[in-house]
Amino acid sequence: MESFGIKVEAQEMLNAVFLPFISKSHLLFVVDIARLFAMHGVDVTIITTPSNAAIFQTSIDRDSTRGRSIRTHVVKFPQVPGLPQGMESFNADTPNEIRSKIYQGLMVLQEQFKQLFRNMKPDFIVTDMFYPWTVDIADELGIPRLICISGSYFAHSAMNSVEVFAPHAKVNSDSESFLLPGLPHKVEMTRLQLPDWLRAPNDYTYLMKMIKESERKSYGSLFDSYHEIEGTYEDHYKTTMGTKSWGVGPISLWVNQDNSDKASRGHSIEQDAEEDEVLKWLDSKEEDSVLYVSFGSMNKFPSSQLVEIAHALEDSGKDFIWVVRKIEDGEDGGFLREFEKRVKERNKGYLIWGWAPQLLILEHAAVGAVVTHCGWNTIMESVNAGLPLATWPLFAEQFYNERLLVDVLKIGVAVGAKEWRNWNEFGDDVVKREDIGKAICLLMGSGEECLEMRRRAKALSCAAKKAIEFGGSSHTKLKELIEDLKLFKLEKVKNKLEEVA
Repeated sequence: MESFGIKVEAQEMLNAVFLPFISKSHLLFVVDIARLFAMHGVDVTIITTPSNAAIFQTSIDRDSTRGRSIRTHVVKFPQVPGLPQGMESFNADTPNEIRSKIYQGLMVLQEQFKQLFRNMKPDFIVTDMFYPWTVDIADELGIPRLICISGSYFAHSAMNSVEVFAPHAKVNSDSESFLLPGLPHKVEMTRLQLPDWLRAPNDYTYLMKMIKESERKSYGSLFDSYHEIEGTYEDHYKTTMGTKSWGVGPISLWVNQDNSDKASRGHSIEQDAEEDEVLKWLDSKEEDSVLYVSFGSMNKFPSSQLVEIAHALEDSGKDFIWVVRKIEDGEDGGFLREFEKRVKERNKGYLIWGWAPQLLILEHAAVGAVVTHCGWNTIMESVNAGLPLATWPLFAEQFYNERLLVDVLKIGVAVGAKEWRNWNEFGDDVVKREDIGKAICLLMGSGEECLEMRRRAKALSCAAKKAIEFGGSSHTKLKELIEDLKLFKLEKVKNKLEEVA
C-alpha cells in the first residue's frame, strides 16, 4: 500500500525520533509505529541498544531499501556490575536481581537519550509509555511528544473506571463480581482479576500515575486500534482523559504486508528453518482445522499447568500448534518432550520452542482459532486474520482485554482463568483440562455460537483491512495527525522568524 503514503516535498519532511521500551511486545509496537510514519513520508530515527536492535533491524533495512527514510541509532548498553554482556531486555525468566540491573542501565542511559534528542533536533518525538520523563525533554525542546500506549482503548477506559469509582472496594470478597461504572457496556470483574497495583498501592501504582501525568502533558497518544473495533471506547477514553489520541491500527497489518515482513518480524535468521517446517505442516491440514496456542513472550506456567494444557489439547482430538517457552538447562522438560514426540508421531500436534512466525501462522487457511493470553498484539493479529479466540489472561491489562473479546466484541470464549498475577510469577491459579477442553470444543465446533463468533471475527478482519486503505478510518487519522505536526513545525519556524525580526 505504498501508494497510500502521504507525499511530502523533501523540504517539508518531518524529522522524528522514536524511543521504544526494552520488552519485546513494547519494542515491536513502537518500532512498527516508527515504520508506519516512515511509510508515510516522515524521516525516522529509532534509538535503541544493540541486542534490542537485532530483534527488528532486518525490517528496518528492508524498509530502507524500499526508499523509506528510516534508520536505527544504536547506543551501547552501560556496563552494570553483575549484568551479563548483551543482557539488555527482560522476559518472564529474567531473575529479579538481573531485572533490577537492567533498570539501572536504563537510568544511566536516560541522560544519554536526552542529549541525543537535543543533538538530533527532531520536529517531534514518539516514545513508549514507560519513558514518562521524555515529555519534559520535549517541552525543553519546544516540540510535541507522542506517547505510545500499549493495550486497547477499552482496557485503559476500564482502568480509569476502577481508579475513579473504586468499585472493587465495595464488595465483600475477592471473588465477588462488581460492575465497572461509567462504561458504554455492562462489564463485570472481580478483585482477583485486577492488577495488584490497583488493589493496593505499590511502586507500580506510582509509576502508572507518572505515566498518566506525562500523557496529559503530551501532544497526544497513539494506540494500535481502529474505529471499527472499539471506536466507542476511543471516544470514551479521549473524553475521560481530556487528551488527544489517535487509533492508527492495525499497525502490524499496515507495515507487514509482504511475506518477507511477516517472516522476519522479531526474529533472527537462524529461525528460518523452523518457519519453513511449520508452514509445510500447516499445508498438510484442512481449512480451519488447526488450533493455535500461544501465551506471548512473557508467559510463565508451573509444570502442573503445562500438564493440564497438554492433556486438554490431546484429548480434544483437534490438530494444534503450541508455542512453548524454551527450556533452560537444568529444567525438567521431560514431560513436554515426551508429549511432543507422541503428538508428532500421530501428526496431531506441533510444538514450537521459543519464537514462532506468528503472522504467517495466523494467516494460514488451516488455522481456525487461537488460544491467547489476551496480549493486545496477539489479539490484533488474530482479529486481522479473522480468527475467534479462547481467552486466558495472565497479567498486565489482559483481564480487561478478555472482557472486550467476550462481552463487547463477542468473538471470544473464556477458558476460566480467575486470578491476575505478576508477569514473572507462576501464580496459584491452575486451569483444569476439563475447562480448557470445553473452550476448545466451543471454539473449534460447528454449533451456532461458534459460527456466529467466526462471522463476527471475519467482519472485523474486513474492517481492519479497510481502515488502513486510502480514506479508511486509520489512514485518515494518520494523515490528519501528520498534517497537524507539519503545521506545528511551520508555526514554530514562523515564531522564530518573528523573534529575529
